[in-house]
Amino acid sequence: MYALIVALFALTLVAPAHAQVHVDIGIHLPAPPQLVIVPQIPEVRYVPAPAAPANLFFYGGQYWAFANGGWHVSTGYNGPWVVVGPQFVPRPILRVPVQYYPVPPGHWNKWDRKREPRWQEDWGSEWADKRGWKERDGDEDRPERGRGQGRGRGHGRD
Repeated sequence: MYALIVALFALTLVAPAHAQVHVDIGIHLPAPPQLVIVPQIPEVRYVPAPAAPANLFFYGGQYWAFANGGWHVSTGYNGPWVVVGPQFVPRPILRVPVQYYPVPPGHWNKWDRKREPRWQEDWGSEWADKRGWKERDGDEDRPERGRGQGRGRGHGRD
């Protein structure tokens, strides 16, 4: 019985060490980067190209990088980086228009650069439903407005 208690105690001391995995995503800047306000979302800053070899943003006292198809977060501009699941990325970061991603994935080229990425295409409808993304994305997922539902001046046309 004593050995079991000691073993359980030892496991509780070791388990928290595996909570975060730091990864190298290739961002090695020689100095703090220049941060530029994203006009559509003033609480978010971005690092313009060619200063960073990845999509690098600053929000809420943390750096957020979209690299290798996923999100990473750090308190410093050079890391250490922690992988973040898409459900934990703050909405203001996700709303940054495509034009502020210096290294966008290739399939983003067909999208309107002045609008936010279509995250639901990458992360699925379940993610979009849980985040309430369909109400925000402004794309074809919105129901069409019909006659009498618009806010125009009368003729039932948009």
